[in-house]
Amino acid sequence: MSDREHFRIGPLRTTCYVYEGDGTRPITERNLRVYYEADEPVYVPEDVRRWRQEIEDEQRTRAVAGRDRRWNHPRFAVETVAVTRSDEREDPIVEIRFSPTDYFTFLASQQLDRPLEEGEGAGLTLREHYLDGKDPVVVNGFVSASFGANVAVVTGRDQKMLFSRRSATVGGNPGQWNSSANEGLSGEHDLKDGVPDLFGAARRALREELAVHEGDACELELLSFAMDTKLHQWAAFFLAVLPDLSEEKLRDRWSRGVDDKWEHSEFRFVPAEPDEVLGFMLSPQVRDQWTACGPALFQHALVRLMTKRLEDAGKGRLAVEKAIDRAVDALAAAPE
Repeated sequence: MSDREHFRIGPLRTTCYVYEGDGTRPITERNLRVYYEADEPVYVPEDVRRWRQEIEDEQRTRAVAGRDRRWNHPRFAVETVAVTRSDEREDPIVEIRFSPTDYFTFLASQQLDRPLEEGEGAGLTLREHYLDGKDPVVVNGFVSASFGANVAVVTGRDQKMLFSRRSATVGGNPGQWNSSANEGLSGEHDLKDGVPDLFGAARRALREELAVHEGDACELELLSFAMDTKLHQWAAFFLAVLPDLSEEKLRDRWSRGVDDKWEHSEFRFVPAEPDEVLGFMLSPQVRDQWTACGPALFQHALVRLMTKRLEDAGKGRLAVEKAIDRAVDALAAAPE
């Protein structure tokens, strides 16, 4: 995939590929159609099955020795993603097909730069054989075993956008700025009526990482879909507006305990205005410390906020584009 297809704002460049959506029109739960073949596990090639067994053996050895270990658990592999439009209003309709997989298979398939030893791809890395030169949306499902619900939070009482920094102890992207909250789809927690529940995963992220519970008012919208092409991990972007909460109220809650408090080392609340948010995102202290999809999520969240505020999708998107131009110009004019 060309670098020109990856998300960028001025000097901020990432490996995020925005597949569907720009923040102007949310994807309703009715128009998100998820299919799951629970009795048809994803196909996994022999090399990757062997790597998975290595991981399982290593984790068993660590457990016997009383050391920290990783637990295997069910996950979902993305087989296909398709986007259409409704006849009447041309609203986005997204269809996703999942197959069963597990965490150890995911870890094995993340060894993208490990050479294959068998079959027609022998001598090539996993990335070279299965990903390079191919449409990332339609590749083999076993390499698409990660799907995250990424949520941008805006407090309603004081209109602030929340940015979270991942702690040094997490497995992926330690120390990087990221979405307000995020969770990977889990076969243990995110099945609803027999299919993976993306909205449920987003609500679980809010509950487990930010202590936002089911009784709290929450305006949750699915904005878009994207992929980190470097790691080949899917992401669904959500905006959660919390009408009754403020920075002070959230920080008070966190002081009394959070389920997954250890996942974040720092929070930053920024006024939910385009110039303020983009100024934070592009500041020299933050610009090079982003996860791949974090900046795209917050840019789409800004577009959605401005679209609702101005009651016009075109004006909302344009307001954010103008703010981007101002932010980039300010960086160019700043002294070295």
